[in-house]
Amino acid sequence: MKQGRVSVRIISAWLAAACIVFTSSTLHAKTDALATLFDYQVTRAEGESLSLTQVARQVADADVVLIGEWHGHPGVHRFQAELLSQLASEHPVALSMEQFSRDTQPVLDQYLAGEIGEDTLKRQANAWDNYDGSYRPLIELAKQRQIEVIAANAPKRLVRCIGQQGLSYLDSLSEQQRSWFADTIDTQDSPYKRKFKANMHHGSASQTDAQYAAQLAWDATMAESIVDHHTAQPDSQIVHIAGRFHIAEGLGTAAQIHARNPELRIALITAVSDQAMLSDDAPDLRLHVLPMPQRWLSMDEMRQAVSQMKGQGAAQCKRATNS
Repeated sequence: MKQGRVSVRIISAWLAAACIVFTSSTLHAKTDALATLFDYQVTRAEGESLSLTQVARQVADADVVLIGEWHGHPGVHRFQAELLSQLASEHPVALSMEQFSRDTQPVLDQYLAGEIGEDTLKRQANAWDNYDGSYRPLIELAKQRQIEVIAANAPKRLVRCIGQQGLSYLDSLSEQQRSWFADTIDTQDSPYKRKFKANMHHGSASQTDAQYAAQLAWDATMAESIVDHHTAQPDSQIVHIAGRFHIAEGLGTAAQIHARNPELRIALITAVSDQAMLSDDAPDLRLHVLPMPQRWLSMDEMRQAVSQMKGQGAAQCKRATNS
């Protein structure tokens, strides 16, 4: 199972890197404030810098705050923990995470209640390999401050199978397994779908459709988890962290939230660097950080990683209904 989780993150990271929006905007990262990968600077779209307190004030009225990350970026994860701490000191807040799936919610709850140790959490909740350095601070903050954590995502091992077989794969799942996905996953044409397809550079049309269905399964399930929690606890602001492509410009998870509850107020905060910006009119606050090292320096490297992911996923899909 560990190799499967790694392979999914490889393709997710590739998608995040491949789907960058480059612009000619004069808005650049405040390089004088970014000396190390731990540093960050938040700005409005027009370039005005904001302190952490000002960011918290900017998003205070939002029902949901979506933070688009580069998985494993130290500066982004530092910002997430600091903003969550700031918001939790001002009003009730819940943390929603792409990094945990619905089937592991009971394990996550046990850990937050002090009933199991961290090793058990990591094993039984299928924690990502970079949990210690990236997500441990958020979970420990939540545990200390008694912040509820929503395991918002669908299980990666099953999402990967959608990427191979399409949405029809959901019909083979048990009733319990199907409940780990959003009730509705609508793959009709949308700006998000067009963006996804424009940035896919391999595979047939049918393969791309299946991969988009897998991508949307993430967004739809995370959105449904968020909306359901807000319905149950409307006075608690939800801070959701997920990969950059899911969040940027409100096309992914935000659009799925609006489809389920158009009344919810959503704030977007998306990681950017001098190499990866947003469109000038995007509503997101810009979380400036230094760029991460490149994963691949050639198409051959990327193709090898994608090929490995496909090979590791096939056997898991055959066993999905027995998990």
